[in-house]
Amino acid sequence: ESSKSYGRSEWREDLKRVLRKAGGDAKPCVFLFSDTQIKDEAFVEDINNLLNAGEVPNMFPSDEKMSVLEQVRPRAAKLGLETPLELWGYFVGQCKYYLHVVLAFSPIGNAFRERLRQNPSLVN
Repeated sequence: ESSKSYGRSEWREDLKRVLRKAGGDAKPCVFLFSDTQIKDEAFVEDINNLLNAGEVPNMFPSDEKMSVLEQVRPRAAKLGLETPLELWGYFVGQCKYYLHVVLAFSPIGNAFRERLRQNPSLVN
């Protein structure tokens, strides 16, 4: 639930928390996002990236990214994955598998059509 003071930094922290749970802990998660929660169009762009690639570019700073890699290392090692690139790919794959994004957008009005035009992964 977002409040009036909810901004990009809080959004990114919440998204990171969900990604760590899904990809890092390998726990099934549902991320429900309603159009009434859009305080910034960057939120929709992040969801578009997440749906398109399984990750949001530059979401994790280097230190947090290393923490994520250490979080998945034990499970990834069982598959023979060791390099940072392989570990990150494993994390993204786990996010794709365990995270389910549910969008609740009203189709009424121009905002819906414009968001779909600008963020094509929302439709797929």
